[in-house]
Amino acid sequence: MSEKKIPLSEKMKLPWKNTPIAGVIFEPGSSAEYRTGDWRVAKKPVIDQKKCIKCWICWIFCPDVAIIRDEKGVTIDYAHCKGCAICAVECPVKAISMEND
Repeated sequence: MSEKKIPLSEKMKLPWKNTPIAGVIFEPGSSAEYRTGDWRVAKKPVIDQKKCIKCWICWIFCPDVAIIRDEKGVTIDYAHCKGCAICAVECPVKAISMEND
């Protein structure tokens, strides 16, 4: 059974419920292609930019490609963040806290 190929630009607009095969994503590393942030149920990470030392550890450990880094620091792409809290646990200066969504 072959699935209809959806261009990446269109996949980015799909909520998780409209992903192929009832929300099951079989390709590894594909959370950037889907709006998997809708899976988050309770808390979301929030970055205190004053505490952030730009070490990028949160970016390295994020399994969902939800941490965006640039010369100013890091931000969180909530369309892809599932709220796993790995970034908050790994942050050496505790600049990331988990807050109610």
